[in-house]
Amino acid sequence: MFSKFVSTAAVVLAASQLVAAQTSTDCNPMEKACPADPALGTTTTIDFTKGKNDFFKVADGTTLKYDDTGALFTINKETDAPTVTSSKYIFFGKVDVEVQVAPGAGIVTSFVLQSDDLDEIDWEWIGSDTAQAQTNYFGKGDTTTYDRGAYHDVASPQDQVYTYSVEWTKEHVVWSINGAQVRELKYSDAQGGTRFPQTPMQIKLGTWCAGGKDSAEGTREWAGGYTDFSQAPFVAHYKSITIQDYSNGVTGAEKYVWADGSDGSYESISVVTGDGSSSDSSSSTAATSTAKSTKTATSEATSTKTADSTKTTLATVTSSTTTASGSSSSGSASASETASASGNNDTEAGNSPSTTSSSAAETSVPVTAGAFKAGFSGAALGACLFAAFLL
Repeated sequence: MFSKFVSTAAVVLAASQLVAAQTSTDCNPMEKACPADPALGTTTTIDFTKGKNDFFKVADGTTLKYDDTGALFTINKETDAPTVTSSKYIFFGKVDVEVQVAPGAGIVTSFVLQSDDLDEIDWEWIGSDTAQAQTNYFGKGDTTTYDRGAYHDVASPQDQVYTYSVEWTKEHVVWSINGAQVRELKYSDAQGGTRFPQTPMQIKLGTWCAGGKDSAEGTREWAGGYTDFSQAPFVAHYKSITIQDYSNGVTGAEKYVWADGSDGSYESISVVTGDGSSSDSSSSTAATSTAKSTKTATSEATSTKTADSTKTTLATVTSSTTTASGSSSSGSASASETASASGNNDTEAGNSPSTTSSSAAETSVPVTAGAFKAGFSGAALGACLFAAFLL
């Protein structure tokens, strides 16, 4: 009997990395015809310390305040979930966000890139984790594999501003903190590219409560447990964001058009420019037909999910200095929008964007030792231990 528990520690560690994944889309072009995505087509910097702007759309129920620290995303109660979404898309590019994240057990701060067919690239922070940030990605909304998420050392993100970056190309995704790379995902490593994020994306910024009494147990435990609202308000300070749209190598992009019957590959997206010209749609169509024979995307994985639906995911360590890892709650900005809708209907945004070519300065990142992740439910642990016993 006891010999069955030789591998139990590994099973328990796996159980500790189970969390909830939530995401949604208004129109999935892999399932039906959808409007073209408006392109940013350039580089823009938004300085939230200067006040409101109209580049980001504000979710229903979101009210933002501004001061010399930036845009204040504030949680006072369980249903608060301030969230903003970019009005335009990027088709590969680089995003740098300066943020001081919200403190508090159960409070999540998130920076998400998400496409119409549920490709996704994430940065997320747990309010009670003063030692680490989390990264994650999803392709076509697929949550059936458990090797996407990772933890990265960063000292006291609740107490100081860091620049968190995503550089996203056809070849890879690179996550960085203050200009120092902490993770890379190559195209071929995402199930041969079939689950590599590769379609035009919006940028979402948000703060939300995963530690409420009505939160899913696994999500709540991943987020550090129940939120103590006697300690409210919990505030994230978004100082600035710089967004570069690579437009898949095309200059002057105005919109991104999905081919009919798109398989969700970047080859199936045409770039339309200001003079009315577009990338070679015939080549895109041919590439799409070829890609369909080699890529698969099930309707289950791409079906629209409501913000309260959950699936368990499991992550692996990609940083050698951490002691445990886990996949984060995918699509938290979408979940924030749903929760936020139960609040008021004030809509405020930040200052008008300005075009610039500036980028985050490459500086060293203070780090602390990684903490063990205990975000798992008793039921999940029991099931894993029982499975280990039967081995």
